[in-house]
Amino acid sequence: MFDHIRAFYQPRAVNEAIRLLHQPGVQACPVVGGSDLVLRAGRSVTDLVDITRLGLDYIRRSGQSVRIGTTTPLAELEHSPHVQHLAGGILAKAAACCGTIQRRNVATIGGDLVHASPAADTNTPLLGLDAKVVLQGLRSRRQVPLAEFFRGLHETLANGSLLTEIVIPPCKPHTAWSFQRFGRTEMDIAVVNVAAGLQLDRRGRCTWIRIALGALAPRPMRALKAEAVLADCILNQTRLERAADTAAQEIHSITDMRASGEYRTELSRVLLRRALEECTQHLECAL
Repeated sequence: MFDHIRAFYQPRAVNEAIRLLHQPGVQACPVVGGSDLVLRAGRSVTDLVDITRLGLDYIRRSGQSVRIGTTTPLAELEHSPHVQHLAGGILAKAAACCGTIQRRNVATIGGDLVHASPAADTNTPLLGLDAKVVLQGLRSRRQVPLAEFFRGLHETLANGSLLTEIVIPPCKPHTAWSFQRFGRTEMDIAVVNVAAGLQLDRRGRCTWIRIALGALAPRPMRALKAEAVLADCILNQTRLERAADTAAQEIHSITDMRASGEYRTELSRVLLRRALEECTQHLECAL
């Protein structure tokens, strides 16, 4: 399977890893857990750069923000107190859905982001949380909003840069979050996943809203039109139904071996309605 690999490196510094990834005439690929390597790396890849020794396995509070190193395993997200207390634990819940325990012990948050699968369960809540990724190249280091990072199916803005960190900004106060997913089996990847966050004022008016959908299109997406239906409105069952219907209308669901586009569209409507109802009920109890 890997008979075409010419070299395997284990750098101990980020700059060294980036230099190895940019050797002239060489097609190099970073590797950590390797759970997506067979799917992602074609026979054109000649060198593997192991980035597990770069000190990028961490979850830290930085002021009100949370910073997560790219080589952090999904199992650590699932059990981290920082992540469990962030936005109602939405990211921890999503990480717990990512396949078997064995996979979560080796697969990393950075690997899921770079692989850019539309069905990745952690990518959808990260999009709803307005997360940013830190990309480091040979001569520059930049932060990119996750909404801009995904370009298409397995395509990102990385362009040879090394994704080193995920930054999650402070959550709005008095918000409620919900993560919903459906897969053919408990261990299978999602047919549809949904992340939603709401903020209500004391009158029950929606003052802030995020809706993110995954596994429906070549990349995870924000349902902006559905968000507009709820913005600055008193929420009731009719309004929630209208938002779910609007979201279903603004997506063009893919058809694959797991489900038809029509089935995914209907499923997204159901899951989004459940997510919005869960958020609303939680906030109404707190008012």
